[in-house]
Amino acid sequence: MSTPTMVDTDPDVRLSSPDEVLRPARTRRFRPGRLVTHLILFFMVALWTLPTLGLLISSVRDPDQLAISGWWTSLATSTISDQSPRLPAADAAVLENGIYVIRGNLLGDDDNRTIATFGGTATTSGANPAGATIELRAGGMITVEANGDYVWTSPTPFEYTTAPRISYVASMAPRFTTENYSTVLSANGIDRAFINSATVAIPATIISVMVAAFAAYALAWMKFPGRTIFVIAVVALLVVPLQMALIPVLRLHNEIASIFGVPGKGYFAVWLAHTGFGLPLAVYLLRNYMVGLPREIMESARMDGASHFQTFTTMVLPLSVPALASIAIFQFLWIWNDLLVALVFLGSQDEYVVLTGKLVDLLGTYGEDWNLLTAGAFISILVPLIVFFSLQRYFVRGLLAGSVK
Repeated sequence: MSTPTMVDTDPDVRLSSPDEVLRPARTRRFRPGRLVTHLILFFMVALWTLPTLGLLISSVRDPDQLAISGWWTSLATSTISDQSPRLPAADAAVLENGIYVIRGNLLGDDDNRTIATFGGTATTSGANPAGATIELRAGGMITVEANGDYVWTSPTPFEYTTAPRISYVASMAPRFTTENYSTVLSANGIDRAFINSATVAIPATIISVMVAAFAAYALAWMKFPGRTIFVIAVVALLVVPLQMALIPVLRLHNEIASIFGVPGKGYFAVWLAHTGFGLPLAVYLLRNYMVGLPREIMESARMDGASHFQTFTTMVLPLSVPALASIAIFQFLWIWNDLLVALVFLGSQDEYVVLTGKLVDLLGTYGEDWNLLTAGAFISILVPLIVFFSLQRYFVRGLLAGSVK
């Protein structure tokens, strides 16, 4: 007599077929949504990375190649057309074996270019390959080689008054150089501007993070009348544009400076300005982080007789290192890349100009030299990149901690 088989009638339980049991676990766990998410993340990373990569490549390219082609063609041969240098005057001819000869080189000292085609006029610059011999309207025959050397011969003396032109199309092999960085780094005042930016950014970041940490602890763990109002005020200040508050803050600062008889512009002024403008976001993020710390730790410290200052310095600060690092990164990047606040509270004097202000001067001086502008721009972002990558392990942890319970 066979034993009856018990069949599970639970609708949530589904018996697996033999094929599903033998199917690899990785195949069973595959979800199209995960692939789409990864593709979107890859696209966003590429979208943010490509401009920086293009800036770096442009900063080390040859100036002539950068002027005629984009950075994505940096590994391809570039073509330069509409080049029409004049030939020497008629008195430059030398009599050789009864023939008047003028020799020279169309490319000059540039050995990175190679002549592909040439012609006696702009419309015929692509008509004759390098090495060919053509007749010129001014008289005589000219032969132009690929390296730019030419020989112009005539059986009779040259009698033209205006030297003719030779139009050619040249190709340039990919060339990379560090001369762009050398020119920017040797520019007048760039070293002083770099030091000024560091003098502004480092103290302003330290001051704002310290003040925000004290304020965030008070709003998170200290009980006092009006605490909720202060939290609401901090959130409200997040939406106030810097440009709208800049003039009132500047007027208030000048009035206070005149009362105490101190200069209205200087490093101390810009430190206070950056601290004030950066506090709302810093206090908001740090307060959310500190609220998520275990309450048991605070209660045990209070039972041991620790004051708020002792609890803050010995327990809260060590536990808040990821959040503090994240805020420091945000604040430093914003201050380092700032130009408006520095101009308002420091002025445009050479002794106080920051790196962003110096790059603006380079834009006016070398407005058409894109190779120098890209090199200067990459120099300006080099320090923020170092700061970010050195503290990036704290970045995500500091931002996400406290956002979930």
